[in-house]
Amino acid sequence: MTERDTLHRFLLERTPVRGEWVHLDDTWRALLERHPYPPVVRDRLGEAYAAVALIAATLKFDGSLILQITGSGPLHMLVVQATGSRALRGLARYRGEVPDGDLTEIFGPDARLVLTLDPGAGRERYQGVVALEGQSLAAALDTYFERSEQLPTRLWLASGPSSAAGLLLQGVPGADGAPTPPDAEDWIRATLLGDTVSAGELLALPAEQLLRRLFHEERVRLLEGHAMRFACNCSRDKVEAMLKGLGADEVRATLAQEGEVLVTCEFCNASYRLDAIDAEALFAADDPQPDVGSTRH
Repeated sequence: MTERDTLHRFLLERTPVRGEWVHLDDTWRALLERHPYPPVVRDRLGEAYAAVALIAATLKFDGSLILQITGSGPLHMLVVQATGSRALRGLARYRGEVPDGDLTEIFGPDARLVLTLDPGAGRERYQGVVALEGQSLAAALDTYFERSEQLPTRLWLASGPSSAAGLLLQGVPGADGAPTPPDAEDWIRATLLGDTVSAGELLALPAEQLLRRLFHEERVRLLEGHAMRFACNCSRDKVEAMLKGLGADEVRATLAQEGEVLVTCEFCNASYRLDAIDAEALFAADDPQPDVGSTRH
């Protein structure tokens, strides 16, 4: 049985190639328990879930990495997030029946893929945007990395009702800091071997067995695994800050009509309720205070 909710880095020794392997089980099902999706939507979201875990593992950061796809197709929005502490969350929005076709059929001809790296602590965010092209999300991400002039990177992704998994290969910079060229013999051989992996193998095989199957002629060093988890960073403080941004008039109008303000997190379905007393306390500091200064008679 494969390892559960684990991410491993591995090295193809004596070559300028490293990799990441991830298998998500409870971490994936925790999302589906909150948002059941039809199979096509579920599988595209699961592939993105595995992809963002793999890509985040190649970065050194404490913030978050966000993968977002938007378009005019039946599946018109998909977003997943991984944090530096290996927490994942995600959601998708769709309308009507979503066809089991290529990316254009699913997301629409105008769809785009956005990768956002938010290092946190008020530091500047980095964002890369490309048109969503290809038969699969893995192919679209391969194109993204080809155009971004970063380290050569390839992904293989798979998703099902109970797990999501993926494999990433990446060229390692040489001693002079120069990235591995995409036409390097070792890189070409590694990616050709990677192309032989099936979705079934990604979902069923543990890391050591899968890597032995793919790279049996290479010396593979599998590093210690790291646990992945589902988590959402919503909080009452963030909800209150959002409501303050809306303004007292709008919040009070909602209270007058509904009797309470109910905010539900789209990622985890957590609910936050504010009654009239909560709302008045929220805006009390912003309301003008009467002048209670001393007066001489």
